[in-house]
Amino acid sequence: MRQQQKTYAGLDDDSYGGMTPTGNIVRDAQVFGLIPEEETCAGWSVAAIQDLYDKVSDAWRPYGHMVSNLPDDLRERHKRIYDVAIARARERGWSPDLYPD
Repeated sequence: MRQQQKTYAGLDDDSYGGMTPTGNIVRDAQVFGLIPEEETCAGWSVAAIQDLYDKVSDAWRPYGHMVSNLPDDLRERHKRIYDVAIARARERGWSPDLYPD
């Protein structure tokens, strides 16, 4: 019997609009132009998300994984993408207080 392959729901169907570690990977991939901004990664396999994580990590490395170290164009794109995501997540009941750690 084959086990069904686990896939990612996508930003639109992820918990609280994607305010999860996987959602952050997807948004960061959008910031760095690794995927189009319209790509939600719905239906992507765990292996594909892991591959995207590796690429995102490589993209962050020159900037010490800090938004403040991004060049202006990337910092502005990051702010725009995350501002929209945070607003959408708040509409769905998300609060940063949900994750005290």
